[in-house]
Amino acid sequence: MQKYARVTASLITDLLRRRSRQSSRLLSSTHILDHPSSSSSSSLMSSSSTHPLSVATINDKVLKCEYAVRGEIVTLAQKLQEELSAKPGLHPFDEILYCNIGNPQSLGQQPITFFREVLALCDHPAILDRSETQGLFSTDAIARAWQILDQIPGRATGAYSHSQGIKGLRDTIAAGIEERDGYPADPNDIFLTDGASPAVHMMMQLLIRSEGDGILCPIPQYPLYSASIALHGGTLVPYYLDEATGWGLETSELKKQLEAAKSKGINVRALVVINPGNPTGQVLAEDNQRQIVEFCKQEGLVLLADEVYQENIYVPDKKFHSFKKISRSMGYGNEDIALVSFQSVSKGYYGECGKRGGYMEVTGFSPEIREQIYKVASVNLCSNISGQILASLVMNPPKVGDESFESYSAEKDGILSSLARRAKALEDALNSLEGVKCNKAEGAMYLFPRIYLPAKAIKAAEAVNTSPDTFYCRRLLNATGIVVVPGSGFGQVPGTWHFRCTILPQEDKIPAIVSRLTEFHKQFMEEFRD
Repeated sequence: MQKYARVTASLITDLLRRRSRQSSRLLSSTHILDHPSSSSSSSLMSSSSTHPLSVATINDKVLKCEYAVRGEIVTLAQKLQEELSAKPGLHPFDEILYCNIGNPQSLGQQPITFFREVLALCDHPAILDRSETQGLFSTDAIARAWQILDQIPGRATGAYSHSQGIKGLRDTIAAGIEERDGYPADPNDIFLTDGASPAVHMMMQLLIRSEGDGILCPIPQYPLYSASIALHGGTLVPYYLDEATGWGLETSELKKQLEAAKSKGINVRALVVINPGNPTGQVLAEDNQRQIVEFCKQEGLVLLADEVYQENIYVPDKKFHSFKKISRSMGYGNEDIALVSFQSVSKGYYGECGKRGGYMEVTGFSPEIREQIYKVASVNLCSNISGQILASLVMNPPKVGDESFESYSAEKDGILSSLARRAKALEDALNSLEGVKCNKAEGAMYLFPRIYLPAKAIKAAEAVNTSPDTFYCRRLLNATGIVVVPGSGFGQVPGTWHFRCTILPQEDKIPAIVSRLTEFHKQFMEEFRD
């Protein structure tokens, strides 16, 4: 035993010596030029020997990924909010006004009563058998809950479902799409997802093989697209919306950017269209949509239609038309054009962001490709059941004659008319400011004003190594507590500067936002006047 112990001890000692020599060689090969000071080198050596990951060793696709709507300005706002809670009066404002993200209920919007009644009953079906339930919940909510529960395995919202989503709920959604568009919809084309974002990621996984694969995206764009393209290792091919024509989408621009990408060896595989627009708020005209469909058909591109703001239209002469409806009206069937349409319960008048419900309708793909999409969905098991239920409710709300119809209609119309008033108030206020021009918000939840910054302000931004629009937004936050997102987070024509502002703060907050923004902007322009 003693001999065995001595041999074992000798082997362990030898192993430790070898590891020590390997560590020394590894550290000596480190790029010291990246860490010129001895203290930095020592820190790196210590870190490398104790931690398996560093910024230098994680997936570089993650490093390239950025998401501005929860970026630097929002982080600073959260810090200021903590300071206000700890020390009221510390800053020249008494609250943070979040205008950075489309998150309606966080800013006071109330959920739709009928939707929440059905969810509550489905989540706790035991109360359906109680006599007092009849007085607390509307009869159509009770009936809908029973109908939905009968479609759920085990009547349990905590159970897994089919990877595409519960079949009965997909039937309901398909019927809602058919009613909306006037053309048939197949429940087997529908994949229920945790909001629209996972659906976008699934399609990027399918489409992108390498940096040689490109996706045409609008600029400005919702940064989910640039982030997901980066994460999956592809190339964003930008096409610029025309600010001078209200953020118009010209097919001549699409052709120009497609040819430019091809000349660089990029294989463009899909076109992203956001309608109504985010962050720009425009609503596409039918003729324009037909041109886009024809472009995708001719160029063999998958059309990725982000239609999550389809309920948010604020001007009487504009109307939402789905790209599926447009393509079918042109005579194109399932086999003629590859189209993926995204919808979400986070937007519209419902604003159920935290419930994470949504779907994509996938048409024009071969059975072999559909199998692969289903496989990717299966890896995620399924989307959450509450979100699935909400998606079915959004596409099949109360109808005329239902007990909840009047209250539902009043809540829906109240929210949408209030959003229209808020959009107009903020738009007018922005256009009254020196050096600011803001296009009309025809739809969605945002304004994207252009700010003509003085040269002195641009130089001041360069001096602190930041973009001029970020400089402006940071100064705005520190002076007023208003949180907006720099236009550089969405993309913009080089040399132009913007910011995105939501229209979501409740109406009684809008005057405070207008007065604070107006006072700040006057002082800013005076301070940096050339």
